[in-house]
Amino acid sequence: MTKNMRVLIAGFGPFPGAPFNPSAALAQALARRRRPAMAGLACTAHVFATAYAAVDRDLEKLFAAKPDVVLIFGLAARRRHVCIETRARNVVSVVFPDARGYRPQTNVIAAKEPHSRRGNAPFMRLLAAARAGGVPARLSPDAGRYLCNYAYWRALQFVRDGCPIVQFVHIPSLRLLPRRRRLKRNAISLSQMVAAAEMVLVALVATRRA
Repeated sequence: MTKNMRVLIAGFGPFPGAPFNPSAALAQALARRRRPAMAGLACTAHVFATAYAAVDRDLEKLFAAKPDVVLIFGLAARRRHVCIETRARNVVSVVFPDARGYRPQTNVIAAKEPHSRRGNAPFMRLLAAARAGGVPARLSPDAGRYLCNYAYWRALQFVRDGCPIVQFVHIPSLRLLPRRRRLKRNAISLSQMVAAAEMVLVALVATRRA
């Protein structure tokens, strides 16, 4: 019997300026999908508190379960595209506190470490998958200076010999209700994003199985 592939799907909770973070709803909805394309996957959903200490603590526990694929979503409300992040930079903001009020004292994540870490996923394949899912998407070399970039950097530190495959995806604000007027009419709906995210995940899984 073929062993189920272990997949970790994560998002983030609220943070200053974002009392609701749709990346959490996306991660949970994707992990619950029961479709033929998701057959053979043992999916675990996790929502990080948007805090540096929480990311450090949770990642160690989550990677101890030895996932085969790690797909993390984060909110970039000012962006209009789904962004397939290609690298994590060794930078952190000393200006913006996390959801628990903590503000880093230095602007680097790890002293004497590389300036950046390139992801180990097939970026062009993921970009094509997202676009095939009907959402505007692009590659991005800049995951920012906040918890999203931090989590991507820390997750990539756990990669050994190319395993697991780790990918971070930034999503724009999503349309959660049909008549929500605070977002533009062409905003991506949560259901559209879940469908596109499934295609991205399937592409990641196919790469891991190859």
